[in-house]
Amino acid sequence: MTDTTLIQENLQNVHERIGEAALRAGRDPDLIQLVAVSKTFPVEAVLVAWELGQRDFGENRPREGARKVQEVAAQLDLEAEARPTWHMIGHIQSRKTDIVAEHFDTVHSLDRMKIARRLSRLMVAAGGEMPVLIECNVSGEASKYGYDLADWQHEADVRAAFFDEVTALLELPGLRVQGLMTMAPLVEDPETVRPVFASLRALRGAMRERFPGVEWRHLSMGMTDDFEVAVEEGATMLRIGRAIFGQRPI
Repeated sequence: MTDTTLIQENLQNVHERIGEAALRAGRDPDLIQLVAVSKTFPVEAVLVAWELGQRDFGENRPREGARKVQEVAAQLDLEAEARPTWHMIGHIQSRKTDIVAEHFDTVHSLDRMKIARRLSRLMVAAGGEMPVLIECNVSGEASKYGYDLADWQHEADVRAAFFDEVTALLELPGLRVQGLMTMAPLVEDPETVRPVFASLRALRGAMRERFPGVEWRHLSMGMTDDFEVAVEEGATMLRIGRAIFGQRPI
């Protein structure tokens, strides 16, 4: 059973912490977008958060997420433009690209050209455009997806290869590149991942210089255990699940 009071208190607490972190960094908290990561949580939890004013939700598995998108839409019975915004934040397999194109509104995890081309074709065929973020592995963790950019600041070849890839991405129709995303290592002390967030922020700066015609608006970084540090380092999108919905169902 979904605990409405818990979600309400958690959402309020998260917003307060975001605001405090933003003020410490001299930032406007209203410019930081909260994506409530609803993966593994029931539709009822999404509906409770919606009623409390949450509008952006994240899922990491296309098929599971698509079912939830449809169920929530049926429950709310709203026009398409008034429904929640659904973010695909997980790794996308080739055979599930069509699910993402059909059911999701934005993608945080674009990590290779094959998926970009498939997504581009699908969006063009549908007559739409998908906002996307490029996933960058700046931490160097082997278990993480994303373009391998662990030492991008010191490796000219790495930068050049990535810039070439981005040049090709930007030429694809049906996609609108809006920024970068990363996942930091899971650690007990969030201060230890500050360099990861700082590295992604610096990479966005380099991208703005190299590709001045692109907005490079977003930095999607920061989750339940480290989002305050991410805010201090420039995050514009936070992907938060447990701090809103509680412990995930086993």
